[in-house]
Order: sequence, then C-alpha cells, then structure tokens
Amino acid sequence: MKQETYIKISEFVRKYPHGESIVKYANNIITGVVYMAYFVILIFLAVNRDERVIRIVLVTGISFILVSIFRYVVDAPRPYTLYEFKPVVKKEKTGQSMPSRHVFSAFVIGMSALYISVHLGILILADSFLMCFMRVIAGVHFPKDVIVGAIIGILSGVIGFYII
Repeated sequence: MKQETYIKISEFVRKYPHGESIVKYANNIITGVVYMAYFVILIFLAVNRDERVIRIVLVTGISFILVSIFRYVVDAPRPYTLYEFKPVVKKEKTGQSMPSRHVFSAFVIGMSALYISVHLGILILADSFLMCFMRVIAGVHFPKDVIVGAIIGILSGVIGFYII
C-alpha cells in the first residue's frame, strides 16, 4: 500500500470519537483469543495425557524461532517508519515487519487447533484472518507482511502436523 492509503486509513479511524480505541481493543481481543486458545489447547491435552501436546509445542516453537530469525535477517521496515505517519496502534519497533509474527503465530496456532478439532481450527483460522486485516488497518504491517506470515504459519502447520 502507498503512503497516502495508510494516511487515509489512519485519518478515517481517528475522525470518529472512539475510532482509535476500537481498533486498539479489537486488535488486542483478536490477538488474545488466539493466544488463550493455544494455552487452553495445551492444558487440555496435557491434562488428558494426549501425546499430541508434544507435537504442537515442537511445531509451534521451532517454527516461531525460525520465523523470528528470518525477520531479524530481513529486517524490513514498518509502514509507519517508511512513510513517516503515526500508526493507530503505537509500536516502538522500526524494523522486523516481514513476516508479521503475530499473524504467523495465529495461523500456526490455528493449524494446531485444526489438528485437534476441525471446528475449533476453523474458528481460530477465521480469527487469524481478522488479525491480518487489523494489523494492516493499525498501520503496523504492510499487506505483504501479513500474507507472508499467514502462508508461513499454514505451511508450518501442514508440514508439522500432516507431512512429518
């Protein structure tokens, strides 16, 4: 997206009395739902002595580390630093925008849930798609950042849960 588009989006959000708060809270709620679901899944599996908990921890953990290293090496700028505007959701980071680690995490967690329950997986993946939208609207990621994060999260899940 272009600089003008990000500025228009942030101005549109800010023109409403609670627009900025709504975007911030929606972003936090969407993110919180995914992370809470992850911990509930892990606890549920551990309590039931289900060995799939080990695979889920390994797939999500190893892929998270690899994505973090990739982000560090690529060190892509964030929209608000490249285009010099105030994002709706305040961030201190100037780089490591690509891929979005929040979106990656949401999708690999969604794939973990899909591995356990199709219905739960679909719900978490739907929430993950909302997160993609929110991260761009908030001005903290480019569309390519969230798309790549989603693809890597899905591929990590497919490889870790269905191929290996």
